[in-house]
Amino acid sequence: MLGLKLPTDPRWVNIVEKNIEEILTDHAFCEQKATSTAISLIVSFPEYTELVQEMTALVKEEMSHFKMVHDKIIERGWTLGRDRKDEYVIQLLKFFPKGGSRTDQLVHRLLYAALIEARSCERFRLLSEELKDKELAEFYRRLMVSEANHYTMFLGYARKYGNREEVDKKWQNLLDYEAQIMKDLGTKETIHG
Repeated sequence: MLGLKLPTDPRWVNIVEKNIEEILTDHAFCEQKATSTAISLIVSFPEYTELVQEMTALVKEEMSHFKMVHDKIIERGWTLGRDRKDEYVIQLLKFFPKGGSRTDQLVHRLLYAALIEARSCERFRLLSEELKDKELAEFYRRLMVSEANHYTMFLGYARKYGNREEVDKKWQNLLDYEAQIMKDLGTKETIHG
């Protein structure tokens, strides 16, 4: 369903289980960044009324997810750690050239967002199926459904606002590029890394 070309090695969950505090901190910041992405799309493309409405709802949802993750951190007696660079996103954002028409810029940002959500969904599925901590596994199962909806929403808007054939070609090329990035990741207790 997600179209990812290189699935995460299931052994990544073993890395995560050794440091649940780190994955929860990383996840919390991922939710904040997702909120920021939605706000940025509103600020950058206010003339797309339907997108603005959808992003407004997404901001609320992503912040509620942040609170849920933060609550998990507090429940376990921890505090939110510091944010760190997301090497996955840094590499991913190098794919599309800077500039171009406003439509191209919008489509590229929507495709990036779709792919990040798709990878998050895939990782949440693994956590929901493989974590020994059943309460946390169930938590990730519930979030997985949201991430799948976000992925399809972003991809749908990219196809709506861009030329469908060109968007689908860009999407496939981005998926190929992302698979190359993923070959070097999956060794840290981070959502994408």
